[in-house]
Amino acid sequence: MSAKAQSPPYPSAARIADSDCYPQYTASLKCLEEFHSDKSKCQEHFDVYKECKKKEREARLERNRSRSLFS
Repeated sequence: MSAKAQSPPYPSAARIADSDCYPQYTASLKCLEEFHSDKSKCQEHFDVYKECKKKEREARLERNRSRSLFS
């Protein structure tokens, strides 16, 4: 197995599939597919995903608040 296959080039980079918001993300895409990219029909899905990402970001900031670069 090559080194490239063993580890991703950016191991610290977050993947959307690892997010707690992945179900909301896929629901948004599925809606767009169902309504032939008519974004107006999918606004509720976008709003739910946006709110999830906001909460995810707030949780990450709270976790990082207790960390220090100098400790």
